[in-house]
Amino acid sequence: MTVLQLLLPGRAEVGNLTTDPEPTVQALADLYAYPEPVSSRGWVRANMVSTLDGSASGPDGVSGSLGGAVDRATFKVLRGLSDVVLVGAGTVRAEGYGAPQTDEAFADRRRARGQRPAPALAVVTRSGQVPSGNGLFEGSSPTFVVTTAQADLARLRDLAGRDQVIVAGDDDVDLDDAVRVLAGRGFRRILLEGGPSLLGQALAQGKVDELCLTWAPLMVAGDGPRIAVGPPAMVRARPAHLIAAEDVLLGRWLVQHVPNN
Repeated sequence: MTVLQLLLPGRAEVGNLTTDPEPTVQALADLYAYPEPVSSRGWVRANMVSTLDGSASGPDGVSGSLGGAVDRATFKVLRGLSDVVLVGAGTVRAEGYGAPQTDEAFADRRRARGQRPAPALAVVTRSGQVPSGNGLFEGSSPTFVVTTAQADLARLRDLAGRDQVIVAGDDDVDLDDAVRVLAGRGFRRILLEGGPSLLGQALAQGKVDELCLTWAPLMVAGDGPRIAVGPPAMVRARPAHLIAAEDVLLGRWLVQHVPNN
């Protein structure tokens, strides 16, 4: 049985994914609820999975091979609560992303907050190279392309739609600008799903408010990336909660940026 046990703060049973999957998912949704009301500047929540020896991918080079039932349930919850999923184009290609789908388990919550039935998707690409397969631009909510002024904007607007192309930066993507535009359009609950380069960039630019991290009970060695790669960024964090589920640990961390000395 997959019993979820809250370790911090306090100790309590969250639920059982084997015998009571839907109530357990709703209990997780309560624990992972966004701060309300969400600030007009938006709230960026990152969700990543890591092995015990610090790899963000399995031997096959993708993060999906690290997740089990508990990680999939958490992934479902975090998407179900978000307004928009922010993800790098490289991760879209590697993980075979499609547009997020409507999940009836969160229909009442989303209606109560005035959210669309499914989260939007925002693909971040400096070059403008975005795959067009897997129904990426065919969801019930819009798919945005966040890119730079150097990209082929005409082609991207033909692909995604004129209003769905967000130009944020000249030579590199300015995530502060991108988040400001998304929040200004009502997409304030922002879920950053990676990959490591995008998370590293977001940390360096001070655009991560919290990290949700799954520790998979695996060690893979090799040269897989950490969950964040890129320019150094000193970030402190304090735990909001810690959940044990069989051999998996789920942590939610509120982050605070510290200036480099």
